[in-house]
Order: sequence, then C-alpha cells, then structure tokens
Amino acid sequence: MNIKDLKIDIYADGSSLKEIEDYSSNNLIKGFTTNPSLMKMANVSDYATHSKEIIKTVSPKPVSLEVFSDDLDEMYHQAKILSSWGRNVQVKIPITNTKNVSCCELIKVLIEEKIQVNVTAVFTLDQVEKALDALNNSQFSILSIFSGRIADTGIDPEIICKKAVQNRNELSSNVKILWASSREIFNLIQADRVGCDIITLSYGLLGKINNLGKDLNRYSLETVLMFYKDAKASGYKLT
Repeated sequence: MNIKDLKIDIYADGSSLKEIEDYSSNNLIKGFTTNPSLMKMANVSDYATHSKEIIKTVSPKPVSLEVFSDDLDEMYHQAKILSSWGRNVQVKIPITNTKNVSCCELIKVLIEEKIQVNVTAVFTLDQVEKALDALNNSQFSILSIFSGRIADTGIDPEIICKKAVQNRNELSSNVKILWASSREIFNLIQADRVGCDIITLSYGLLGKINNLGKDLNRYSLETVLMFYKDAKASGYKLT
C-alpha cells in the first residue's frame, strides 16, 4: 500500500505553531484542525492570537477552530467571531453541549448564514443522522466522527463511518465525512476503504506515515537491531 493509492485527504491535528509551520507547505496535508484541549496542552494562553497565527500560517488551506462556550447563544457569537478571521476557517461546533442539549438548531442557523461548520464529537449513528440533517443545505461542511474514541470502547468505527458515508451520499449533500481521533496509521486504510473524505492525524502519527507499505521483514530486522543497540548501550550484563 502506497500513500498515493489512497483517495482520502489528510488533515494535521494539533496546535504547535512549529509543527504547523513545518507541515503547512507539505502537499500531502490538505488542512488543519485543533481544539481547546490541544491548545491547553501546548500552553496557549491567548486563544485569539494563537488561532490567528495558525490561520495566517496555513492559508489558503482550511483550518478548523472550535468554540468553547457551553451556552448556545454564546456559541453562536463565538462562531461568528472565529469565522470572521479568515475565509479558510471552519468553525467546530460540538454535536451537544455539556448538558446534552443538541446543537443542531444552532448549526442550522450558522449554515443559513453561510458559515462553514465542522460538527465535532460525533459518536453514534443517531448523532450522525441529526448532524447530516442540520448540515444538509450547506455549501461545504464537515462531520467529524471520533472513530479512535469509538474504537476505545470496543465498537468498530468502520460500521458507523460507512453508514455515515452512505447516508450522506443518499442526501447528495456537500458534507465531508471525517475520521477523527486516529490512533494508528492503519486508521488511514480503514477510513479510506469506507469512503471517508478526510482523516485527522496527530503530528506524532504523521511522523510514522513513511512506514505505510514498508516491507515487514525489513521492519523486523530494524526492530531487532534497535533492541540490540539499546541493550548494548545500556551496558546490561547477566552473570
């Protein structure tokens, strides 16, 4: 398997400006995503300034930036602000707030106002159906299915993603189905074979992408060599 054999677009997921700069000119990367948790992990103190730096760095490639309010009216206000920062901005709206109140009516309003939306934290087929309904009249939008977290529960995310793609196709809508929270490079193969349009990969996973299609015998030998060198360098002895 070669990366060129895949039809899916790869978006880089993270908030480190250094890593974003490194990948901004990489033709393999078609877009970027981040979220408040990733911002916090990167010790970002000024959300607006950091977000604007990302937008400028990756332009004209798309970047998804997330609202962080729990109040629907404030979410709307934040979405308007985020969208105003650049034509390449897609506003991430969670499928519900923390009180499990649906954000679908808000999403419909944003779509009517021609704001590009990325519906995030989608886990179930019921959520998929509601999100697709809310996004159906959009010119361009994304539905992010958290496949890695779904798999963490022992449930096969391919089933949910495949159904999402089928439902989207039946609606003939402009919604892009995104495989989110990837855990390994094999997720690229899974997402591509069920017809997802986009997959997000962390910068750690992007560093492993050259392993795709690697000869397993060669990989085995490299692994044995690594173990040998590390053991030798450690000075371990058995007496």
